[in-house]
Amino acid sequence: MDNRLPFLSFLFFLLTILSCKKFTQTNGEHGGTVYDVIIVGGGASGTMSGIQASRMGASTLIIEETPWLGGMFTAAGVSAIDGNYRLPSGLWQEFREALIAYYGHEDSLKTGWVSNVLFEPHQAVKILEQMTKAEPNLNLSLNSTFIAAEQNKDLWKVSFHQGNTDTIALHARILIDGTELGDVARHVGISYDIGMDSKKITNEAIAPEEANNIIQDITYVAILKDYGPGADKTIPKPDHYDPSPFYCTCDAGLCDEEDTENKLWSCQQMMNYGKLPNGYYMINWPIAGNDYYLNSIDMNPEERREAFKKAKAHTLSYIYYLQTELGFRHLGLANDVFPTEDNLPLIPYHRESRRIKGLVRFNINDLAEPFKQEYPLYRTGIAVGDYPVDHHHKAHPNYEQLPDLHFYPVPSYAVPLGSLIPENMDNFLVVEKSISVTNLVNGTTRLQPVCMLIGQAAGTLAALATHQDKSPKHVRVREVQKVLLDHQAFILPYSDINPASRAFKPLQKIGSTGILRGEGKNIGWENHTHIYPDSLLTISALKTGLADWLDTAQLNFRDKFVQVKELETVFSAFANNYSLTLEKSLSEQINGIIAENKMTFSEGKYIERSDFAILLDSIIDPFMLRQIDHYGRFEETRDN
Repeated sequence: MDNRLPFLSFLFFLLTILSCKKFTQTNGEHGGTVYDVIIVGGGASGTMSGIQASRMGASTLIIEETPWLGGMFTAAGVSAIDGNYRLPSGLWQEFREALIAYYGHEDSLKTGWVSNVLFEPHQAVKILEQMTKAEPNLNLSLNSTFIAAEQNKDLWKVSFHQGNTDTIALHARILIDGTELGDVARHVGISYDIGMDSKKITNEAIAPEEANNIIQDITYVAILKDYGPGADKTIPKPDHYDPSPFYCTCDAGLCDEEDTENKLWSCQQMMNYGKLPNGYYMINWPIAGNDYYLNSIDMNPEERREAFKKAKAHTLSYIYYLQTELGFRHLGLANDVFPTEDNLPLIPYHRESRRIKGLVRFNINDLAEPFKQEYPLYRTGIAVGDYPVDHHHKAHPNYEQLPDLHFYPVPSYAVPLGSLIPENMDNFLVVEKSISVTNLVNGTTRLQPVCMLIGQAAGTLAALATHQDKSPKHVRVREVQKVLLDHQAFILPYSDINPASRAFKPLQKIGSTGILRGEGKNIGWENHTHIYPDSLLTISALKTGLADWLDTAQLNFRDKFVQVKELETVFSAFANNYSLTLEKSLSEQINGIIAENKMTFSEGKYIERSDFAILLDSIIDPFMLRQIDHYGRFEETRDN
């Protein structure tokens, strides 16, 4: 055992005590401490929920069972970010910029080929510590075990153990489940699904005919360290070691490509897959590697601990195989990354959880073709993603009989706000992988950046709910979206416009009204949605977008593209139809905005989509003109 472990254990205990600050928030009539927001689970979502809510002035507490914040990308060791490289949204981008600042350059994060953002888990923890300590409204209770939550009138009573202390009971106006498996949602009685959905229920063409309880494989990741040429860091041979499951892990001459449906990479290329900065290697290899099938979702804590031992044993067998059969003896378990006795991560990597029954359920059809659905959920977007639908099932004993869900192509997408809100529970939000999506959609919403952004949205909604003294389901969607935009977050997944552009926010707002529509597409490995900011606005596109707003038959245009001088007719139709009072004449306003933004026009008369968005947003503001419900439908009440 590393002789630094006792010191590390003491250091983490000390940090825990210091980070917990003191429970001195408002004292309520129930007695004891009352927080605006309590988050159980300091994973990718929970941490960002806490940061965002506290930045908005809400007194906030994160209760986390491990000594680390960050969940899957720290405590589980999956320190390779998948996706959202072209969607630099909100707190995800803030975290990424902190990594770049630490390592010196964006290219310094491109050490392996699985990701463009790879980092050491313990360095990410330090960044999260800095981010949370900067928030005076945020308290942490690490090394803390959730016991119970019960609702009494307008408050939640949350009980937990902090280390070896007696039970602590605190109160919160809003409770957020940020656990890895949705344990708090189950505890309070929220309905949920587990496993694959039937296409008879979801109408998803690639879903199985019948539902089942099969979830994605988990992985007990390992971080190996290069101890230098000649070093032999071979671990003891694991009990019941069997090398045969790993023969097809790489091109080592033990497996023919005819025996596997996967490409056989060279063994060094396989190791470089998760190469991290400073000589570390993330072992999270899905091809005959350390993925492991286990459904622990409805197990109790003791059953999970025993089951996770088997997943750990599988990973240790794989490490032994890499060291002895493939010759990587100089790569040993890193003894300076995780504060654990076995040098393995604090938790396994869970790809799938319970999925609550929310106000809406986001399915693959909503994601793939957002403008063709009965409910325009895209209008309610609060977090964005662009990774394919990636399901890991090859460790399942009946893998060959399961539907092929691997990397089903989709465009980039926006997660709807209603998927975070349980349908039958007030003052409660769910984040991480337990939001209201179908099993198929979970294959992409589970990724780290999306979970971070879901957390930021939940923190926003929770803070607004406490400020307005409302249940989250009664906070208006547009208010949440507006705050997110003000905090540099995307509400729609446009990958072809720089967030620093003057047109970025107007395009996000006008796009969420449906007046301008993006185009989803797959470009090689990448998934995009393009809004085409520099393209000329066509008459057909404008009439399609305005169909839900105006009688377009009354609008007359001269040719294929919209002319600047024709905008006055469009804006006048808005003013008349929605009884708007304009302080200045339309021509004065249009000319003023054109001059202010130094707009120029093709052939002196045709307007680009970005400039149209700026003008429409400034003069009419349709984003706030008509409120929407959680299904994206326009409400009857108009805010003029």
